[in-house]
Amino acid sequence: MNLLLLEEADFVAADRVVLRDRRFTHMQEVHRCEVGDTMRVGQLNGLMGQALVLRLEGHEAELQVSFDQPPPAKLPLTLVLALPRPKMLRRVLQTVAAMGVPKLVLVNSYRVEKSFWQTPFLEPAAIREQLVLGLEQARDTRLPEVLIEKRFKPFVEDRLPAMVDGTLGLVGHPGNYPACPRGLDEPVTLAIGPEGGWIPYEIDLLGKAGLQPVQLGERILRVETAVTALLARLF
Repeated sequence: MNLLLLEEADFVAADRVVLRDRRFTHMQEVHRCEVGDTMRVGQLNGLMGQALVLRLEGHEAELQVSFDQPPPAKLPLTLVLALPRPKMLRRVLQTVAAMGVPKLVLVNSYRVEKSFWQTPFLEPAAIREQLVLGLEQARDTRLPEVLIEKRFKPFVEDRLPAMVDGTLGLVGHPGNYPACPRGLDEPVTLAIGPEGGWIPYEIDLLGKAGLQPVQLGERILRVETAVTALLARLF
């Protein structure tokens, strides 16, 4: 945890917070905080700043906080991602938040197993938990927007074109396609498929929506690796 992320419920006064949960445990066991120490803090979806440890007791900590720094800028990106397997989904959500993706759309695909959609990791509270962990890692405060689209064709035909409008539309896919561009400074809509890639029908629909296939080479990557590699290359 590189940033102590605070929520509205933590505040007992305008400049005071009391922590009793995993963040308090982390302060004690990892940072080994003592009264008088300072820590980096951020207000969820707000500014970042400093906290002074005022009190440490067996079950809680009280901190005096001030906020004067904006969080890092988000990437100019909408990421459309075929739903990964549940265990990988948690890691991908953390990665997306840590790398500064402002908008994530989880979509269905032919190669996405139906059982994946039944995972409790898709519950709003579970998604939020993983996003917060990613923000804490990267020292960011702003939660990404996460949309869930269980029907591929209606989403791609009816809603995706509006997302792509005014952006560079790309779809990561192995094959004889142009190499993924590097170091962009324009808005991008990027689609990444499941392990094994999109099927030809899906590539065709994504192309009609304005997304052109690009590749990273001959190697087939895990979804979480492909997300990191493509974002790092694009931006």
